[in-house]
Amino acid sequence: ESDSRESEMDDDLRSRRGRLRGFSINRLIPNVLTLAALCSGLTAIRFALQGEMRLAVIAIIVAAIFDALDGRVARRLGVTSRFGAELDSLSDFLCFGVAPALVLYLASLREVGSLGWMVVLMFPICSALRLARFNTALVSDTPPPAWTGQFFTGVPAPAGALLALMPLMVSFEIEAAWPRHALVVGVVLVVVGGLMVSRLPTFSFKKGRVPRHLVLPALLGAALVMTVIASSPWIGLSLLGLGYMALIPFSWVAYRRQAQADRQSATAAGEIVPLRAVDPHD
Repeated sequence: ESDSRESEMDDDLRSRRGRLRGFSINRLIPNVLTLAALCSGLTAIRFALQGEMRLAVIAIIVAAIFDALDGRVARRLGVTSRFGAELDSLSDFLCFGVAPALVLYLASLREVGSLGWMVVLMFPICSALRLARFNTALVSDTPPPAWTGQFFTGVPAPAGALLALMPLMVSFEIEAAWPRHALVVGVVLVVVGGLMVSRLPTFSFKKGRVPRHLVLPALLGAALVMTVIASSPWIGLSLLGLGYMALIPFSWVAYRRQAQADRQSATAAGEIVPLRAVDPHD
């Protein structure tokens, strides 16, 4: 009896040690970055309510930086989890769906009353639908081909938020009223929202590779972009957004070419391959 009691005490002590050990710091770092992005998105709303539109846009940009880091850090550390993916989706909805829409409403669209609010509501709804589509793709029974990881399905949420804010960013640099005009802001918001929920394939630069002979030109181009952003940040970011929009037709052509080649190889092998672009991380 004493031996069994000692054995029970040892088991209880080991279980307590296991509970005290908990998670390693590495497992928490990606979630901390996601929470930092969430705080930045909420702070953007606060700045917008105070009329500090520049600070509101900066806060959304900071949220986009944190959002870009959390997934990469999780994959590098090998600590990806379902909890982290769900938390990231909720953060993306607020930071890149709700926050930009409210900022634009307070900056411009509230001048047109209910019509402006209807346009504003559409943007976070599109963001929610896009994120829901992404979450369902994560648990799909049929995995897509590996090459689809080079593409997003539609414009990703962080890029969509920054594209929607382009008129506001332009208004920070030029002394003109038209960038903040409700019609301009509303049209941009509707177009970007449509691109977010569309099935258009867009380049994912996470898994893309630069050919060896284009490394130097790519570095020079990046240096030029950074120079423009450093000298005139709002115009530079707007031009970067326009450049991203200009790449969408090329991404569609590249996706169709790859899909056709994959179909031909599958037909030759007598297989059926699902062609669907899935976001490796939103």
